Amino acid sequence: MPNNTTLTVDGRALKVSNLDKIFYQNSGFTKGQVLDYYIRAAPIMLEHIAKRPITLKRYPNGAKGKFFYQKECPASRPRWLQTTPIWSQGNKKNTNYCLIDTLPSLIWAANLAALELHTSLSEVPNIHCPTMIVFDLDPGFPASILECAEVALLLKEHLDAFNLQSFVKTSGSKGLQLYVPLNTQATYDQTKLFAKTLASLLEKEQPKLVISKMTKKLRTGKIFIDWSQNDEHKTTVCAYSLRAKEVPSVSTPITWAEVISAYQNKDASELYFSPSEVLDRIDRLGDLFEPVLRLKQNMPSNFTIK
Repeated sequence: MPNNTTLTVDGRALKVSNLDKIFYQNSGFTKGQVLDYYIRAAPIMLEHIAKRPITLKRYPNGAKGKFFYQKECPASRPRWLQTTPIWSQGNKKNTNYCLIDTLPSLIWAANLAALELHTSLSEVPNIHCPTMIVFDLDPGFPASILECAEVALLLKEHLDAFNLQSFVKTSGSKGLQLYVPLNTQATYDQTKLFAKTLASLLEKEQPKLVISKMTKKLRTGKIFIDWSQNDEHKTTVCAYSLRAKEVPSVSTPITWAEVISAYQNKDASELYFSPSEVLDRIDRLGDLFEPVLRLKQNMPSNFTIK
């Protein structure tokens, strides 16, 4: 394929450029390979992002270069690309988020060097109603993804006690992310309080392992359970998104058996996946995160820290 070309996809003409530009210096992974990954992941990935306001995390000069978050959909977007307005209390105006709901729109975003796609926990038009709860597990050095696995399993035990099924994915970076699908009527006040309460409980039970407070200096050697992501105005890296790391990695849905295996084997490599490995997993396993889209669960009516 030429370095610059036009792709016609679903009747849309898309100019793509700098396809030979290396975006991951340590592996030689090019912008063209970024586009190829997203095109091949699209049949499953679009299910998870199509109705959700999206923040583009753009790396014009590749994963090691400077980046910026773009919440307001670029004015230069194609006329056919859908947006959704969301009121920003801080800016006292609407922010018009992109909706990446088709293969052409996903290719367009990837061509903007949006290596990472971060989505809302809500779907339009019910933007005040989260469809899921997220627990973002972030290790403070020298803790690692293996300690995240331990905390994820502890969280799962508590969620099981509430009869809540949970699903896990790698962040594609240092940690893990635990999702509780709701797909019922809930508010962010409810989901954030529940996440914070459970994080505080884990901190109380495992003070040497878990921290729920936001203060960064307290996180050394511990796993920070970030409950604050459960917010109408925040976005979280979505399933199957690339991450801008030393080598290309993907935020990958995994099974609880894989979490247990990595933790028991003390093998962090079991929890890191390249784009080609993820595409192979999709072929073999399908979409491990599909239940997050469909499963209906109700928020617990009563929860307190004992």
